[in-house]
Amino acid sequence: MLDLSRLRALHAVRVHGSVGAAAEALGYTPSAISQQVAKLERETGATLLERRGRGVVLTDAADLLVDTAARMLSLVEEAEVALEERRGKPSGRLTVAAFATAARGLLPGVLADLAAAHPALDPRLIEEDPHATPRMVAQGVVDLAVVHDWDNAPMSVPEGVTRLGLGQDVCDVLLPPAHPLAGLPVLSREDVATARWICQPPGTVCHGWLMRTLRAAGVEPDVAHLVGEFQTQVALVEAGLGIALVPRLGRGPVPDSVVVRPLDPAPVRGVSVLWREGTSRRPAVAEAVRLLRERARAL
Repeated sequence: MLDLSRLRALHAVRVHGSVGAAAEALGYTPSAISQQVAKLERETGATLLERRGRGVVLTDAADLLVDTAARMLSLVEEAEVALEERRGKPSGRLTVAAFATAARGLLPGVLADLAAAHPALDPRLIEEDPHATPRMVAQGVVDLAVVHDWDNAPMSVPEGVTRLGLGQDVCDVLLPPAHPLAGLPVLSREDVATARWICQPPGTVCHGWLMRTLRAAGVEPDVAHLVGEFQTQVALVEAGLGIALVPRLGRGPVPDSVVVRPLDPAPVRGVSVLWREGTSRRPAVAEAVRLLRERARAL
């Protein structure tokens, strides 16, 4: 009899691409994941992971087991949803993935409300880039994901995943007071096209939006500093090292030594929540979506 927890560990290695990433997603140590896979290898008499460089790859036997594990985990989820629906109250573990500013500006209140109102529910948060979270939802790694996309870079949602819009997050330009553009009440995209920028790293949604937008204005962007955390971007702006485009969600107070100006047309991120269609009847999912909608309206 194959152990489901060990199959789950192997499934997570394929989904996340490494033992370390699988361990982080499941809340274990890398050694614990390795031990689970090693036990599964002994039970099946098959090699499941092979070293390649500094990482590991799944063997053909492992791929076969993972495909089976995915179906088994789906059946287990169906049973869990049915039992929770029968009880009529949110319970069990609920894992939510969210991008950084939503994790700071939206999720703390939602998770606190869930925990306070439903003692049998164990809500958990994973901060993750929105590029990765739709796949994590589809594969059952997380139950919900709060994501964002831009008007010029819409997000595609995997089959079997439901998407609900929560609202829009407007972004402003942050500048040092001595910057030549700081005296203008409203900035155009042509105004900022040739500026020296502080931006998130390549591969992020925000970086992609900035590059596409400025190139559409006929200018190759001058991105001097690549910084993932928006609060650090604010600090670099305050130091006079460039300008930044920072969303309002989760931004927090801006220092008096930083000038905030709107951009026209305003850059807007659409914020949405994703979940698997098969969990729509789960009380915990329905309650979390309801609270996310309420909190998003209050922003």
